[in-house]
Amino acid sequence: MPDEQSTTQHSDAVPPGWQVLPDVPLPHPTYFPAGVAMGVAFLFWGLITTWVVLLVGVALFIAALAGWITEIRHEYKSK
Repeated sequence: MPDEQSTTQHSDAVPPGWQVLPDVPLPHPTYFPAGVAMGVAFLFWGLITTWVVLLVGVALFIAALAGWITEIRHEYKSK
């Protein structure tokens, strides 16, 4: 159809009022945020059930948080 526009014609055009995003690299994907969330869930589940689940939650929370912080620190050092 002659009225349709090709998407390749205006791919570099920025709509009025918008800005082009800067070329900032995104952080690498990681499982540490999910580990922190699972640790919190186990921690609260342990408060309701038994101390073993509570200890697993605390250990998982601390390990995931430490890993996440370590990864963030190494990422900033490499820049």
